[in-house]
Amino acid sequence: MFRFFTVYGPWGRPDMALFKFVKAMLEDRPIEIYNHGQMMRDFTFIDDIAEAIVALVDARPETGRAGEAGHISPAPFRVVNIGNQEPVKLMDFVKALESTLGIEAKKKFLPMQPGDVPATWADTGLLHELTGLTPRTSIEDGVAAFVEWYRTHYA
Repeated sequence: MFRFFTVYGPWGRPDMALFKFVKAMLEDRPIEIYNHGQMMRDFTFIDDIAEAIVALVDARPETGRAGEAGHISPAPFRVVNIGNQEPVKLMDFVKALESTLGIEAKKKFLPMQPGDVPATWADTGLLHELTGLTPRTSIEDGVAAFVEWYRTHYA
């Protein structure tokens, strides 16, 4: 089983922050920033996700071996986190977007949404152990790739 952490990039979901932020900023509308900007996310660029999945194809767990919880399973299973392992402050994410677009965002700060968490990050030790990979696309490079794609398809 793969566990993804805040995936973003070209062809991303339009309900995710990056997509909504770019659209709002290009339309000169404010972006909604929850928890007054005091959020951190382990943003993971889609190319890093795809590379990890392909690499994990040859790292299948074996039947009858101890799982992560230490018990023997009749079915092979494993949970592999795929993330950047470096949470990014939401406001740094916004700064990267502002820099890429050359636009200062109009910001509407809001309280935390019910059910949300202030920070997420992935422990990618198992991913690295199994594949040698550590996703590392910088937020600046990933945001720039998304903006280039967005301008091609929407602007």
